[in-house]
Amino acid sequence: MEVYKRVRLYLESGEVVEGILLPPTAYTSPDVYVVKLRNGYNVGISRNKVKRVEEIGEVAGTKIETRAAEIDTGKPWIAVIATGGTILSRVEYSTGAVYPSADPSLLFEMVPEISEIASVRVDVLAEKFSEDMTPADWTAMAERAAEHFRRGAIGVIMMHGTDTMHYSSAAMAFAFKEAPGPIVFVGSQRSSDRPSSDAFQNILGASITAVSAPFAESVVAMHGASSDGKIYVHRGTRVRKMHTSRRDTFRSIGARPLAEVDVESKSLRMLVDSFKARGGLSYAAKFSDRAALVKFFPGMDPRILDAIVDMGVQGVVLEGTGFGHVRDALLPAVKRAVDAGVVVAMTSQTIYGRVDLYVYRRGRELLSLGVVPLEDMLPEVAYVKMSWALANFKREDVPAVLRTPLAGEITPRSDPEAFIGEL
Repeated sequence: MEVYKRVRLYLESGEVVEGILLPPTAYTSPDVYVVKLRNGYNVGISRNKVKRVEEIGEVAGTKIETRAAEIDTGKPWIAVIATGGTILSRVEYSTGAVYPSADPSLLFEMVPEISEIASVRVDVLAEKFSEDMTPADWTAMAERAAEHFRRGAIGVIMMHGTDTMHYSSAAMAFAFKEAPGPIVFVGSQRSSDRPSSDAFQNILGASITAVSAPFAESVVAMHGASSDGKIYVHRGTRVRKMHTSRRDTFRSIGARPLAEVDVESKSLRMLVDSFKARGGLSYAAKFSDRAALVKFFPGMDPRILDAIVDMGVQGVVLEGTGFGHVRDALLPAVKRAVDAGVVVAMTSQTIYGRVDLYVYRRGRELLSLGVVPLEDMLPEVAYVKMSWALANFKREDVPAVLRTPLAGEITPRSDPEAFIGEL
C-alpha cells in the first residue's frame, strides 16, 4: 500500500476505519497501520486485526518523500519555521519526558492536508523549548521571516513552544512595520504523538490563516475551545497563556481575537474590522538583552532593583499593583535607577484594566520620579517592547516610543465587558 493514499480498513470486529495512510516512524511498529482520521487524530491498528484494505483515493499534493522539506503544489507559498517546542516534540518513552525534535518530515506526517491549501517550505531555525528563548532568538526569527517574505511567501508560520509564545509573537509585532502577510505562531499543549494532541488542528488552522487572512500582523493561532474544530487567531500583542495544560490556553486580553478558523470547512472569519493590511516589507529586527521585567511583591527589598541596575540593565518594566503602585521603600531605588539613565516603566499585575498614576498619591510620586506609565499594555509585551526600543532608538527617545501605540499593544480605552473571567 502506498502512503498518503486515502484508505478504508475493514476490521475483523466488523468496524470500518477511513483516513489517510501515513508512513511508519521510529515510534511505530511495522506491524501497525497508522491512519490519520478526518478529525485530525492518528490511530494505530494492528495489521492482524485488518481483514481488507481498500484504496479510495489519493490526497492531492501529498505524494512526497518522508523527509521532504517542501512541497510545491502550484498554490501560493507559505513558510513554516520550526523553533522547537511541544508541537515538534516526541515522548521519550524510556523516561516519560518530552524532548524537542526539528525533523521537518514530521509536519507532513502530522498534517498532510496542508498541501491542499498552499505550497510549503519548512525551515528549521532552532530546536529549543520556549523557556530557552532569548532576545537574540527574536532577532533570528525576524531575519528568517523576512528572508522568506523576500522569497515570495505570502505568510509565515512559526512553530514555537507555548510557554513564551506570547513574548515572541509580541517581538515580531514590533519588528515588522509592514509585511506581505501574517506571521502566525502555533504550538501545542500536548506532544504530537499523543492521541489527545492539539498539534494537528492548530497547524491546519495556522496554515489557513497564513493563506487566507487579510491582515499582516503577528498572531497566535491555537484552539479556541477545549474541543476540536475551532481555532482562534489572537493579536500577538494582546494575547496571554492562561492555563498550564488546557488546549484553549491562549486568550486575547482586553480585546477580541482577530479571527476564527473553522478547520472542517477550512475557512477563516474575521471578528474585527481594524487590522494592519498586507503590504510591503519593512522591519527592524534588533532586540536588546538589557531589558528586565520585575514583579513587585509585598515586602520587596529595594536592593533587588539596585542589583538589577548594577548589572547594567538599561530598561526596567515594573509589574506593579492595581493602577501601578509599589511600596514606599522602593521609591529611592526607582529614583536611583532613573538618575542613572535607566528607563523605568510601569504596568499592572491585574492583567485587565490599565495603569493610572494620577489616582493615588503613590502614582503621582512615581510620575515625579520619571516612571513611564504604559496604559493597558501587558507586562510581557511591555518587556518585549522595551527590549526592541532600546535596540532601535536613542535612550532619550525610548519613553516616547514605549507610550506610542505601534502594534495594537495599547488600546484607546479599557472595556469592562472585555473581562472574560474564568476559563
